[in-house]
Amino acid sequence: MGLPRIASWDLCHIEHLHGVIMNALEQFAFARAFFMHQNKNMTGFDGLHLPASLLSRLQRLGFVTPTSIQSGAIPVALEGRDVVGIAQTGTGKTLAFGLPTLANLKEGEVGLVVAPTRELAIQIEETLVKLGARTALLIGGAPMGRQVTQLRARPQVVVATPGRLLDHMGQRTIDLRRASIVVLDEADRMLDMGFAPSIRQILAATPSDRQTMLFSATMPREIEEMASRYLKNPARIEIARPGTPAEDVQQELHIVQHEMKPTLLRGLLQEHTGTVLVF
Repeated sequence: MGLPRIASWDLCHIEHLHGVIMNALEQFAFARAFFMHQNKNMTGFDGLHLPASLLSRLQRLGFVTPTSIQSGAIPVALEGRDVVGIAQTGTGKTLAFGLPTLANLKEGEVGLVVAPTRELAIQIEETLVKLGARTALLIGGAPMGRQVTQLRARPQVVVATPGRLLDHMGQRTIDLRRASIVVLDEADRMLDMGFAPSIRQILAATPSDRQTMLFSATMPREIEEMASRYLKNPARIEIARPGTPAEDVQQELHIVQHEMKPTLLRGLLQEHTGTVLVF
């Protein structure tokens, strides 16, 4: 019995299908190569799924490569999850919580950042302003009237020290019921300074369904208890062993008599140029 004969139109049809399939495979290979190329190049802030407006700001400010705490915390925080971030001072924690805060805030909502000292609060507020945020800065030693004016302007983010924030709460110049995102920065220092009762009072005035981010250089038992009580199933982002210095921070120890400290400080300020933070 011989092989079946294939009509000429069947051969043409097969050749046409072969061409279609080969063309589809070529398009698939091109698309896959393009995707892999794009994905390979998204290694900076581009790969953290931030809004284009924030990426543009970062580019203008010269921020190219995220730090470890930023790479770990930002994607998780963008999902709306609570975050416990353990990282040393100087590792870029302000952007780690500032960028997802600005990305997640909806119209009419407010972000609240609480910091232990006025110096740190000023630094955080300046960074948020550079990112395009409307802010109010509530710190001690500054006129209350000016701060009330800032609050009436409906800021996106309020940056405050605990004591001054409680002053505004007592005078009813601020309503924390719109605070959908709360950040506690340098939480271990706030506890060391005796602000634990203030923090509890502040958190009690915010919505229970808020997103909470807690950042600290160390993780003592008190911070563990605070996270357990006030955060909901938080993602823990720990960059290095608690208490270790940042890799790019050089530490020096100078042993001098108490009365010689001002003289030593003047000498160090003359020796080191640029921005200096003195505690």
